[in-house]
Amino acid sequence: MDERTTRSLLPLTTTVEEGERAARVALLPVGSLEQHGPHLPLVTDTVIACTVAAALADAHPVRVLPPLTLSCSHEHAAWPGTVSISARTLHAVVTDAADSLRRSGTPWLVLVNGHGGNHVLANVVQESGGAMALFPQAHEWQAARATAGMATDNDTDMHAGELETSVLLHAHPGMVGPAAAHADHVTGPRDHMPTLGLAPYTPNGVVGRPSLATADKGGRLLAALVDAFAGHLAALRRPDDQH
Repeated sequence: MDERTTRSLLPLTTTVEEGERAARVALLPVGSLEQHGPHLPLVTDTVIACTVAAALADAHPVRVLPPLTLSCSHEHAAWPGTVSISARTLHAVVTDAADSLRRSGTPWLVLVNGHGGNHVLANVVQESGGAMALFPQAHEWQAARATAGMATDNDTDMHAGELETSVLLHAHPGMVGPAAAHADHVTGPRDHMPTLGLAPYTPNGVVGRPSLATADKGGRLLAALVDAFAGHLAALRRPDDQH
């Protein structure tokens, strides 16, 4: 991994730099370690969460934290390489991080979530009393798809498809394997996925159309997410305006 890639995925700031920044909002990328078909790496969700967070930090005065690389990927357990932690562990880690940030002077935390299976994060934010936000939410992913000109939607392109492959083609093209051109798999309803996992619905782990992905779509999607983020900052800061 070259230095440019490392800097885009991991914050390399010093304590002096963070002290001078005195950020009031921190971004915590939350990824996963799970199969992403034959063409994307296991760390795809982590890379995407970091890529989104870096784009947000380029446009807004926020601090980016190192990512959480293990999360709730139990639905992908049938494929080699997938590693999960429990929802209660993820809940504890995120709330501990938020508490630590508050004690050091950063009152607000945004969870930049790259994995749709991390349902517990919505509960963590609900419990925070206005001190945390979750981004992007499903409607924001969907709106960004439309802005980017993608042909698919959140349901038919759920995993390792047009969206995720496009983001990596834009930001880290070396991470996309040639199998993307032939890895499309579109399923019908996945009504029992929480019980059965993803394996009964796809032979190769893909739910979507990676063959439609382009770097241009990935860039436009990221730009749309940056635009959408301003509302979350305003919502977080509103309680502070009362003091």
